[in-house]
This record gives sequence, C-alpha cells and structure tokens, in this order.
Amino acid sequence: MDVVFMGTPEFAVPSLRVLAASHRVRAVYTRPDAVSRRGSALVAPPVKVIAEKLGLPVVQPSTLRDSAETDRLRALAPDVICVAAYGMILPSDILAIPRFGCINVHASLLPRYRGAAPIHRAILEGETTLGVSIMLMEEGLDTGPYALQRSLPAGDRTVPELTALLAEEGAQALLEVLDTLESGTVSWTQQDESQATYAAKITRSDVALRPDCTVAEALRRVRVSTRQAPSRLRVGDMDLTVVSASVSDTELAQGSVSAGSSGLLIGVRDGSLSLDRIRPAGRSDMDGVAWVCGARLPATCTWKAPL
Repeated sequence: MDVVFMGTPEFAVPSLRVLAASHRVRAVYTRPDAVSRRGSALVAPPVKVIAEKLGLPVVQPSTLRDSAETDRLRALAPDVICVAAYGMILPSDILAIPRFGCINVHASLLPRYRGAAPIHRAILEGETTLGVSIMLMEEGLDTGPYALQRSLPAGDRTVPELTALLAEEGAQALLEVLDTLESGTVSWTQQDESQATYAAKITRSDVALRPDCTVAEALRRVRVSTRQAPSRLRVGDMDLTVVSASVSDTELAQGSVSAGSSGLLIGVRDGSLSLDRIRPAGRSDMDGVAWVCGARLPATCTWKAPL
C-alpha cells in the first residue's frame, strides 16, 4: 500500500521501520527540529533521523491546519496514513484523505488512558498490564474504534523500558492491521465510553517524592521519572533526582533520613526506601552510597518534597 507516516519520538521509530520494509512510504511527517535541552542548537526528531537514513522524503510542517498542507497530502494519494506519537491533531480534511483512513498506534489498552501520557499514567495508577491499540482516528481524542490490541506485564519496568517494548509491539500490530485492511477482513471494535479515562501530560508534581507517599506509590513515581519530569526530593537543603530506588527493611520514621554504609535511606508513610541511584543538582548520576560519602549530612536529617 501507499502510506504516509506521521510520528516524532523514539516510540514511533519501530513503526516507521516496519512500514518502510513492507509498504511504499510516500512521505514521513514529523515535528520541526527543536532546540535541545542543553543548548541552542536545533536537534532533529528521532523519526526524521531514521527517515533520512532510509532515504524517505521528510516533511516538517508547523501546522496541519493549512490548505497548502492538505493539498500536499492529497497529492500524495496515500491509501492510509499511519500515525504514532506525532504530536499534532489531524484536522477533519486530512482524516478524510486516505481511502482506508488514518490509523494510530496508541500506547494503551483503549478506552483506558486516552491522551498524551498513557504509559506514565498507567504506571502511576498501579496497572499491572499495559498495552497498545491500533485504532481508526476520528475527530475526538483517541475515541475511534480499534482493530487490534496487544498487552504485556508491567512488572517493575520504567517508562523508557515499557515505551521501547510497546513501540515494538505496536509496530508489529500495525502491520497486521494493514494486512487486514488490504484484504478487506479488518474488524473494528467500538470503545466503551463508560470505561474511558484520560492520560494528561505528566508534570513534576505528579512524580515528586513526598514523605506521605506509600512505598508502592513512591516506587511508581520513580519508575515514571524522566529528564523532562524527574522524580525529585529535598534532603536537608540539597535537591536530588531519584534515578532508581528499592524497598528497604530499615525502620524509619516518615520524613526521616538514614545516611551511612547502607547508603541513602528515606522514611515514607508505611516503610522506607533505599535511593540506589541519584542525580544531585547540576551533576551526573551516581550511587546513593557514593553520594552519602561526600555529602556530610548532619547526624539528624530530614527530607521533604522539592521546592
């Protein structure tokens, strides 16, 4: 089939790769290059990098709500538009262009966790099973029917780990759905609106560590931590990002700190945590034990949520 692909981050890369290997990708749409977090240089999205390596034409419009962009897409005459974490809303004029419609790889078991951060929200809510849905796009936000879902156990995996796994699952599921579209055997399942939930973008407050967190809640927040929204706390007068943590069997009062040969331990509502890997403000990741050796914390120390 003739395909136009739309996607931006690493999550979309596996879908682009499998499409390029099995279909005619007429164009790859991705977000414009953006200024990097560390400086003023423009950085290409991961999808653009891969598309150029594959020799595919890349289009980077700042908006799709422009008649010129609609005309350009219509001229490409795609049988289907495949979308994976593109980051732009597709207007109705574009949704109507392909004969098989616009198909989205969404990282949740719809109708749960519609929206921008399905993996993050599923972890924070304590879901034990995560998944992807291959859905038919319509004007509502992730409201269209789905043709296929794939799931996997969450375990204690982090957002980056689950994102990579679900990206691969979604890519293979997308290929299966395209085959059924082409053969005319596709079957769509309408979403149950009564079960729908919304996955809003993650904020720093969502993942901040607080003394009144339970052990389970604190560990989920650490698993969701990313560079954009890091899981942070304040020990004494020092801000720390928690990269990884584990349950400790040391008895500590809520809000108290133990810093010694066992590393950096903090008390929460129903137990304590060992902060195994941390990132002090302005520094690189390091072991909690190594940080304790150089931190020179007072004998009596407390911790709290970040400022």
